[in-house]
Amino acid sequence: MTTGDRPVGEDAFPEPPPGTAGRAPAIRPFLVTAGRVTGARSGPPMPVETQVVTTAAGIEALGRLAFEQHDIVALCRQPQSLAEAAARLRLHLNVVRVLAEDLQSSGQLSVYVPNTDAAQDPSVLRRVIDGLRAIPDSRGTLRDT
Repeated sequence: MTTGDRPVGEDAFPEPPPGTAGRAPAIRPFLVTAGRVTGARSGPPMPVETQVVTTAAGIEALGRLAFEQHDIVALCRQPQSLAEAAARLRLHLNVVRVLAEDLQSSGQLSVYVPNTDAAQDPSVLRRVIDGLRAIPDSRGTLRDT
């Protein structure tokens, strides 16, 4: 195996080498977005929990997209939140937000913004907490506290 080859089954997003944490990326975020801090759509920026998923048009355009846009469209074949996509791609959250807005306006991503009223509803939060407690841990025991 030559240098740079990945063994079959190895994670596509490996951990960075030791001692590289905190280093600036080779390309600055403002270069990726051409200096823009908002995407093509108008209105407030998408919340970090917004779910994005690739459309059929996005899959067809995959070979014609720029590097970061290609990576976002390829990753979002399975629904992802903006925060998840940024973390998995190791890109700045606002870069992913701006590019996702561009991809949405060109029809390559579908965007599902959560209902903010439901997020503030105490009964919804209680159900989420109860649901998390109902998930057994690695030993199969339920969390009851």
